[in-house]
Amino acid sequence: MRETPRIVSLLPSATEIVCALGLEDTLVGVTHECDFPASVTGKPKLTASRISHETMSSAEIDHAVRSQLDGHGSIYNLDEETLRALKPDLIITQELCEVCAVSYKTVRQAARMFETDVRVVSLEPETIKDIFANIRTVGELTGREAEAEVLVGELAVRVDALAVLLSSVKRRPRTLMLEWLEPPFAPGHWVPEQVALAGGDNTFGQAGGKSVQTTAEAIREYAPEVVVLIPCGYYKEDTLRSLASARLPAGWHELPAVRAGEVWALDATSYFSRPGPRVVDGAEILASILHPDIFGEPDANVAVRVNPDSMLVEQL
Repeated sequence: MRETPRIVSLLPSATEIVCALGLEDTLVGVTHECDFPASVTGKPKLTASRISHETMSSAEIDHAVRSQLDGHGSIYNLDEETLRALKPDLIITQELCEVCAVSYKTVRQAARMFETDVRVVSLEPETIKDIFANIRTVGELTGREAEAEVLVGELAVRVDALAVLLSSVKRRPRTLMLEWLEPPFAPGHWVPEQVALAGGDNTFGQAGGKSVQTTAEAIREYAPEVVVLIPCGYYKEDTLRSLASARLPAGWHELPAVRAGEVWALDATSYFSRPGPRVVDGAEILASILHPDIFGEPDANVAVRVNPDSMLVEQL
């Protein structure tokens, strides 16, 4: 492998890591979802989705995903011809989630067509600690170990700063992070950690585990004081649009958070769905929602309080 390899990133989070390490010029191919930093959008796109967030409802997307995966298919296409033409030395992909990116098996099969060895690396973060480890791994693979250590160090300082500012906080609001609207999904992986870092109660969900479908009964029993809508892969505008057709869980309007006007839509894609450097931004945004007396009100560009009139329909 060259000292500075030609990199193909098949993960938006990996694209962000590669660019944060100063390697954007060596990034020769990305996914159709890679949009940060904005300058990567002009690079060759190697994937396409068979499902449209723009035209399908939350329930329709869930059904389409289950149908594809239950039939052992994929919801993504990989452009193998373009991949071959790019002649990468390093391909970064994942095995963690078939819904999040093209499958590792598909990438491994595609890599066999190269005449020379191409290194295929799978990133499998389940916690914030794992995300930091992934940054170091990419640094090691690309000769940017020092830059990776600096980046992780800066992120760790921000995490520590949250802990210091919240050290005297006694009230930790019950915080429901919904990773899908219909059906509702409880959070997993690093999202419960983000809630804890932000000074919230994170017992609804499983840190380090998969997000799982939940029930109206479980949500009512938890009685969240704050609800944050972060459907996987959605920007806040996507979430607000999907609310028009989503059937929310029964008893939704009686939840303490809904009655108090504490329902928020955030950019899940930017700050929660992608295991990259911006997960720390996500924790900071949450902190401003949960403890505005300490951190100030959240920036309206990244956090929108949801109008109750847009949450009228409930499941029976």
